[in-house]
Amino acid sequence: MTGSSTIGRDHDPAYEFKAVMLLALGFGLVGVDRWVIAPLAPAIMQDLGIAPQQMNNLIAILGITWGLASVTMGNLADRLGRRRVLIPAILIFSLASGLSGLASGFTSLLIIRAAMGGAEGAFCPASFAATADAARPDRIGFAQGFQQSMFALFGLGFGPIIATFLLESYGWRSAFLLVAVPGLVIGLGLWLVIREPVSERKATPGESAPAGGLGVALREVIAQHNVRVGMLALMCAMCGIFVLSANVPIYLSEYMKLSPINMGLVTSAIGFGGFLGLWTLPSLSDIVGRRTMGIIGFLGSAGSLWCFIQTGAEMGYLFASLFSSSAFAFGLFSLLTGPIAAEGAPSGMISTTAGLIGGVGEILGGGMALVIAGAMIASFGIASMLYLALGGFALGAVVMLFLHETAPRVIARRGSK
Repeated sequence: MTGSSTIGRDHDPAYEFKAVMLLALGFGLVGVDRWVIAPLAPAIMQDLGIAPQQMNNLIAILGITWGLASVTMGNLADRLGRRRVLIPAILIFSLASGLSGLASGFTSLLIIRAAMGGAEGAFCPASFAATADAARPDRIGFAQGFQQSMFALFGLGFGPIIATFLLESYGWRSAFLLVAVPGLVIGLGLWLVIREPVSERKATPGESAPAGGLGVALREVIAQHNVRVGMLALMCAMCGIFVLSANVPIYLSEYMKLSPINMGLVTSAIGFGGFLGLWTLPSLSDIVGRRTMGIIGFLGSAGSLWCFIQTGAEMGYLFASLFSSSAFAFGLFSLLTGPIAAEGAPSGMISTTAGLIGGVGEILGGGMALVIAGAMIASFGIASMLYLALGGFALGAVVMLFLHETAPRVIARRGSK
């Protein structure tokens, strides 16, 4: 296990509470601003004349720019500090969310979503590292799990319910404008609270910015075996997560013929299940191992999704199977970008490592997979995207077989035998 930026500083419980809460709320708003478009999609498509394939491209472009920003800005946050990345990022993606409500057509919405993805991608790895900086070393996993769980709880749990309510009451344009406001408030809170860490890597001049800059840093990170496995695994997980999150509302509305309110309620299973999984899988991996829990997570996601595919328009069964699949899938996200990234990172490069794993997963799994899903939907219908997500989960189980175990408790048990 490699070093962390928590080394060399005194712990401040009051700061930990304030910082982690603000960072968690900020990441929750990332989820809301990113995914509010999904439950609003049927209304946007009708109003702007957008086809399902174009809607997938709108969500895909955000994933691609998110991924590119995660790779570059994660390294920048390690070198220049968290505040210089976090605060501009949350202000930009909040403003972009509000501007989405003013879009006049597909092209303008595509440009706005691309800008939003870049800002959210910058916020993501910097916020994970800032949470690790603030937390007491023996509960970093708990703090990161709490922070990441807000993405699913707000963005995909309460988000569809709130979005469909705003849609019914005020229309989709006002919904975008209203959800942008909290981000500006959280941005002010981060400016007032977040401190820069005393980093072991920064203590050695030149080490955090070696000759060659980003390219050298990325080569150092990619040289780690578990980082390479983590990138492939997260690509598979995000293929399933984001293909479902983007298309389930359309599937439920157009294929299952659910009303907007019922669609929102069933879709919220993605968020509530994800909220549970984001905490549960990393915690269980402390006990049973990262590799074992990763394999279980992918198999659980695939099995639950298969049950969802076989279910008719019965809200209870749809909700339960979607909840289960999402719990396993989102748990994989926090497992791969949390403890697996932290334990596989070179010293002082947690943000860079999380950004690289998350960035590649976003570009290929959260971006290109949605382009493929859109093409499949255009050719074979909306239900076809479910099999793309299923294939991603199944492939991920195979990839996780190659992960080297790093959970300290599991390694200690093996060493005592």
